[in-house]
Amino acid sequence: MAYQALYRKYRPSTFSDVVGQEHITNTLKNELDCGKIVHAYLFTGTRGTGKTTCAKILAKAVNCLNPINGDPCGECEICRMVAADEATDIVEMDAASNNGVDDIRELREQVNFSPAACKYRVYIIDEVHMLSGAAFNALLKTLEEPPEHVVFILATTEVHKLPATILSRCQRFDFRRIDSAEIVGRLKHVASCENLTLTDDAATLIASAADGGMRDALSILDLCASHNSNITEDTVANVCSMAGNEYLIKMADLIKSHSTEQAITLIDELHNSSVDMLRLLSELTGHFRDLMIVKVVKGDKKPIVCSSQKMKALEAQAQNFDIKEIMAILSILQASATAMQNGNRRCEMEMAIIRLCNPQIRQDLDSLERRIAALESNPPVAVVKAEPVKETIEELPPIVEEEIPLPDDNDDPAPFDVDDVKPVAPPKPVVDNNDDSSTPVAEWQDIIGILRKTCPIIASVLGDSKAYVEGDKLLIDTNNTQFKALMNGNNPVYRDNVRKAAQTILGKVYKLGPYHKKPAQSESADPLQGFAAKLKQLEKN
Repeated sequence: MAYQALYRKYRPSTFSDVVGQEHITNTLKNELDCGKIVHAYLFTGTRGTGKTTCAKILAKAVNCLNPINGDPCGECEICRMVAADEATDIVEMDAASNNGVDDIRELREQVNFSPAACKYRVYIIDEVHMLSGAAFNALLKTLEEPPEHVVFILATTEVHKLPATILSRCQRFDFRRIDSAEIVGRLKHVASCENLTLTDDAATLIASAADGGMRDALSILDLCASHNSNITEDTVANVCSMAGNEYLIKMADLIKSHSTEQAITLIDELHNSSVDMLRLLSELTGHFRDLMIVKVVKGDKKPIVCSSQKMKALEAQAQNFDIKEIMAILSILQASATAMQNGNRRCEMEMAIIRLCNPQIRQDLDSLERRIAALESNPPVAVVKAEPVKETIEELPPIVEEEIPLPDDNDDPAPFDVDDVKPVAPPKPVVDNNDDSSTPVAEWQDIIGILRKTCPIIASVLGDSKAYVEGDKLLIDTNNTQFKALMNGNNPVYRDNVRKAAQTILGKVYKLGPYHKKPAQSESADPLQGFAAKLKQLEKN
């Protein structure tokens, strides 16, 4: 006898055996017990949650000769025929391969025949959303007014693709993802029946990988049983080509410490161990999702499927991340998952890790905000040639904003937008060519040092800038367009902070403006030499 897969061997035969769908099975049992049999049912939900199983049980229950509280007895002639797949009155149709209008027309001709042995002819149409538009139209009339001896059971994973005319003619049941605890309990029951040793951590890992699907969970257990009858967490990770908790925690630590080289080396190690990169990306996404849940859910009941040991590791690692950082990492991982579908999986994985380990190469707004936050929490120490700025600031009286006569924003000599700045006209000739009205500000680094405390975002973009004083104007020499954009924005806080910092060091309130280097004056040619050159030209002509 051929080997029978575990999910087929342990498929429930009654509604009472179905796990995790009590809201559906109880309703169906009550309807059948009261004799309320509907002509069309619609079962919808994710894969492996029991749609086809419940459809088979329902087909058997409506024809059972001796039903017990809505459940089929399993002992009558009809129940035995259905269990042996010998009941010709129960027809299963796969709409994925029989989705044309001709298939539905053939079905319409068959429904007119009376059942051969059963009370009802039951048509189970799986993946019904795959039917074409013409096929749906052909099914519509029959579905609305079928013969009394016909029952339709439609099953789909994508109910949104069904026409509203079909939905309105069916009694709809939505199957939920099965709770992980119920999957673990079912796995242990099956393992006990199969004389398998299944640890709690292994069962939890299988339930997590199954994502709420009992069929997937039993399939993974079947695969692990073929590998070893003593099933541990390592067995599940090896059989399913998972990276495992240890590698995920290590990878997250490397991302946090910006250790690009070590992270790439770890990916190479996993790739050589036949770990699928798409699965690794999915597991890493799930790991940071768990970190996000740990950060925002403070109670004991967190929606995370993992062992108690992993939960402790997650709580410890979550202390090193802030929620914005975790969400930014998740955004990059999810974008990489989309790109990985059509590209080189290993290359896409490595590119994602490099972006995660090097926030400075990311140009998105979230990355800029995190870099600014890092500067605010740990500002760099300024290198000052003169006396320490800190001592000077402590000796000064606190600055009161209302007492500082700040000029109006319109008084600034020019906006900081490079595109709008008009060239400065050359200065008028002066007697002394070395006379420059713009004086360099020697204390500019001291001013930046104050800005690191009062407005780190401005200090961070000033970098290698310089400043000059020209009359009552403070002219700032920088090519950083980000700084210019901040100064030209609607928020006057940035301009006010620069003025206040300058007043603290220079003792005066200045208007702000961009500094433009004045073109060097060309030396005027000797008039006599020009006249002699013209004479020589005339002689040649």
